[in-house]
Amino acid sequence: MIYAILITTGLCFGSFVGALTWRIRARQLAQDKSEKEYYDKNEYRILKKLTKADVLNDRSQCLHCEYQLQWYDLIPLFSWLSLKGRCRSCHQKIGSFEPIIELSMMAFFVISYAFWPYALTNILEISRFIAWIISGIIFGILASYDAKWFLLPDRFNYYLICLGVIVSGLVIFGSQDVLSSIFSIAGSVFILSGFYLLLYLVSKGRWIGLGDIKLGLGLALLLADWRLAFIALFAANMVGTLFVIPGMITGKIKRTQHVPFGPFLIIGTIIAQITGIYIINMYMSILV
Repeated sequence: MIYAILITTGLCFGSFVGALTWRIRARQLAQDKSEKEYYDKNEYRILKKLTKADVLNDRSQCLHCEYQLQWYDLIPLFSWLSLKGRCRSCHQKIGSFEPIIELSMMAFFVISYAFWPYALTNILEISRFIAWIISGIIFGILASYDAKWFLLPDRFNYYLICLGVIVSGLVIFGSQDVLSSIFSIAGSVFILSGFYLLLYLVSKGRWIGLGDIKLGLGLALLLADWRLAFIALFAANMVGTLFVIPGMITGKIKRTQHVPFGPFLIIGTIIAQITGIYIINMYMSILV
């Protein structure tokens, strides 16, 4: 029953993340246009219809024909499969962006609960797990937006940092050695945010963006452990390498092409949070 709830909830939140991501993009383009900054005019023409309704009256619609989706078009994953990835009205392709997000969020919910490394036996640990699940929704928004448009929205980076502060506070409050916990959190921040800040300063912004630095800060505070932060950084670079090298070999990725690192940092953090304690314990047992 618990896993059925997690699967359903994950798919629903995945659908929410997908819809919200498109609206964030539409409003970003509208803001860029109003501020006379560069924006993709063709993309704005397609997405501007998403900016016409207020929050209470906003309804999902086809970006091609403006068909307003009915409840049976909004069943996560199943509606997309039944329609074979096309609009019910104009039969234009919807794409795989939404179902990928829905499946990813479902996997995040299930895996987080199944392999959560801490005992959910007190209010502090339960609160930490809830904060992690909420963070997963922000992960979905940041990762999908960065992967598609090479940008990490500041607002959601700040939300993540706020959640990270709460988690770090819970860790310090529940620690038997407060000073060690504070130093560990500081080390985590240096590894996942300070290191990228140094790269940003050295390269004058050519190698890495400010968004990744802010993302790293939120992720570091969520992990609240320098050892987990190190694992997250290692995993992020490994996953990034496994993604980039095949693309370069096949010619799909050029040596000078910009590759968004935000999704890899998020994946690395999830790996570290779920498996990090087991890796550390295994490593310590080998040393002993």
